[in-house]
Amino acid sequence: MKNPKSILITGGNSGLGASLAKEYAAKGITLFLSGRNEERLEEIKNECLSRGADVHVAPIDTSDENAMSDWIRECDAVAPLDLVVANAGIGIGFNTKMDLGEHTKQIMDINVNGVFNTVHPAIRLMQPRGKGQIAIISSLAGYHGSPTAPAYSTSKATVKAYGEALRGLYARHGIEVNVVCPGFVKSPMTATNKFPMPFLMETDKAIKILRVGLEKNQARITFPWQLSLIYGAMVRFLPEWLFDRIFRVMPHKN
Repeated sequence: MKNPKSILITGGNSGLGASLAKEYAAKGITLFLSGRNEERLEEIKNECLSRGADVHVAPIDTSDENAMSDWIRECDAVAPLDLVVANAGIGIGFNTKMDLGEHTKQIMDINVNGVFNTVHPAIRLMQPRGKGQIAIISSLAGYHGSPTAPAYSTSKATVKAYGEALRGLYARHGIEVNVVCPGFVKSPMTATNKFPMPFLMETDKAIKILRVGLEKNQARITFPWQLSLIYGAMVRFLPEWLFDRIFRVMPHKN
């Protein structure tokens, strides 16, 4: 969608969410931002206000279905939502000394249920109007299950597939659905990684690519292109036994 005027972003207090909010912040734009870090959320709010935007923030946990539904409905009543970005997510590493069930539940509550709790209320509001756009932030990690991040890669594969399905399902209702698959982008999440991150991209550059992709209504928006090409080629052409060996020795996230 070109020139959205009312934009809601979850996880708007840091990383891609905060940068995207600042990218869109301008006179005539209404921003609705959620995040769990209230102090940081206020900082982003003030930055966006200084750029002329009308900004509303809410410290909401996206895994709370009722709270999210109420908040999104309240935002839409203030300014009918043009663009909703389901961005909130966590990327906690895993090792076999941890409890797999607890770790998986924690990841899924935010990365999957949090996306559902953002997307579903937005669609209910947009469908009667016959217009709107929803961006779901997945990851290149969602291209294949990763032994070093089983829950994280599964969560990103889930929302990737869900977004792809919803795009076709709701196209005739005038709702644009886009799946965003970043690689390594400088952010607080990647800052904790203690291993080499190939083609690590500056946040500002990534945000420009993301915004252009949304304006063009690209089905899948990926960056950096080099890592996207490598991942795509590996998934498509490498035999599974070789892919398996490569991913078994990849470094673990903190």
